Amino acid sequence: MTSRRFTTSDGVALNVLEARPASARPGDPVIALVPGWSMPASIWRSQLESLGRRYTVVALDPRGQGESEVPERGYTLERRAADLHEFLQAYPRVVLVGWSLGALEALEYVRRNGESRLAGLVLVDSSVGENPRPGKSDFLERLKRDREAALDGFVRAIFRTPPPEDEVRALVARAQRMPLDASLALLSYPVPREHWRDIARGVAVPLLYVVTPQFSAQAANLKKHRPATQVVVFERAGHALFVDEPARFAAALGDFVDEAWRRR
Repeated sequence: MTSRRFTTSDGVALNVLEARPASARPGDPVIALVPGWSMPASIWRSQLESLGRRYTVVALDPRGQGESEVPERGYTLERRAADLHEFLQAYPRVVLVGWSLGALEALEYVRRNGESRLAGLVLVDSSVGENPRPGKSDFLERLKRDREAALDGFVRAIFRTPPPEDEVRALVARAQRMPLDASLALLSYPVPREHWRDIARGVAVPLLYVVTPQFSAQAANLKKHRPATQVVVFERAGHALFVDEPARFAAALGDFVDEAWRRR
């Protein structure tokens, strides 16, 4: 596994983790991974290590996250989608995988840039605007009141199987690098839920929606309106399902990539 940095059009240095087999050739499948809110690219380590034996696998540290620069600006839907666009310029064709907030930013990338660079799209455990609407949460208020405690609870809650304590503390510490106002802005994109629903229903490339039970009804509704959607439900995993069940996730993603690449 290696890392590289690139500078965005607004002057921010972003970090990318890369893994690829020694036999990689131009035209082989590329998997591009985007983490969720406040999480680093390294949360995809299992996928980088296992899938990187078969494919070129790259994971982005979005601005303010992981090992990327922490600027004061750019924590908007438009800029984060532009960051994705500039990240993907290094690869002629990818299967784009977005988890949680990263899934919404991947959808916005599609809306703004089209699908010419995509062989497929994977949305991982994110509300995509279908019914039923998720229940209300007081997380924003808790984040404002006691940020460290809120982040500690958030990190622990995304795993069904608790990770080692030092990993939890490291994830919390990394999440605190981002300014509080920026982290709040990322959770408050000013668009209606239907914005995401309409983009997802309109995706033309192969689409895989991998969810835990909290979004299984949304997945069923997306498939109803877009029958070609592939849905996989992880019944016994937490929100970071690819960490809780890495082998199952890698198998599902690998099958999807192989099929998407044959169809491209």
